[in-house]
Amino acid sequence: MKAILCRAFGPPDTLSLETLPDPVPGPGEVAIATRAIGVNYPDLLVVTGRYQNLPPFPFIPGKELAGIVTAVGPDVQALAPGDRVAAAVEHGAFAEAVVAPARQCWKIPDGVAFDVAASMLVYQTAWFALTDRAQYQPGETVLVLGAGGGVGMACVQLAAALGATVLAGVSRPERATIARAAGAHIIDLSRPGLRDRLRDEVRTATGGHMADIVLDPVGGDAFDAALRALAWRGRLVVIGFAAGRIPEVKANYLLVKNIAVAGLQWSDYRQRWPDRVAEAQRELFALYKTGKLAPQIAARLPLAQAGEALARLARNEVLGKLVLSPLG
Repeated sequence: MKAILCRAFGPPDTLSLETLPDPVPGPGEVAIATRAIGVNYPDLLVVTGRYQNLPPFPFIPGKELAGIVTAVGPDVQALAPGDRVAAAVEHGAFAEAVVAPARQCWKIPDGVAFDVAASMLVYQTAWFALTDRAQYQPGETVLVLGAGGGVGMACVQLAAALGATVLAGVSRPERATIARAAGAHIIDLSRPGLRDRLRDEVRTATGGHMADIVLDPVGGDAFDAALRALAWRGRLVVIGFAAGRIPEVKANYLLVKNIAVAGLQWSDYRQRWPDRVAEAQRELFALYKTGKLAPQIAARLPLAQAGEALARLARNEVLGKLVLSPLG
């Protein structure tokens, strides 16, 4: 098989396309012929050595894919060769063939294309951030930071689909289009004086209520400002640090404001609550089929251009989701 290999941490252009043996599934695993591969910001962090969990060298990057089951290992009963599945792995997705734990594979419903299925796994992050960590209640106001990125767009669409009033924080005007189409009120994060202005804009947009929930894949100054825009008993969920700076919180501020900050590491849910993750994925596919979720695929690139895809993410050029195709 052809696969993208990382032999040393560095910029995306150091990745190479190489020929490797086809993987063989072990107990509890399935082999998948890859048809579409989602590209994510964490993939960039992994290949540059900045992610919290780093695999040993050499390794194949990539965390999400969709394809066709070609073989199953011992003890696998829920899947069979020929099944169309979406799958999540810690690494290994940037390849023509992948072995994945069967409990981290989810059947793709009829009518859902492979590239759409691969693009929808990011909605799992949005799902658990909103429904579990933030304990969302119907009708609440949700502020999404970084709403123009892949995770941010998923958060905006899912919050709107579940009945929230959505405020979408974007850093560039062109990133507002999709969020606005989902019914979100746009807040410009690029203007000066963000620390006070974000709070003031949220207050105006909510008639003084402020934000019940903030979903934050950005960190940095946006986090600091959003913390001040929370309503009484508001909850902020930390999803990532795309801005680069990891913010700090003074515990006395949480006490005085009666607010909460929680973190989300979605891979823990795959390991600890696989049944709930499978249920969530079924719900997400159902929302897609009713038109309430619409993954925005920015571009489809051949597998050999994985480095270029990650470089685009590094340059903040991507509006939506990049998808790699092993078939060219």
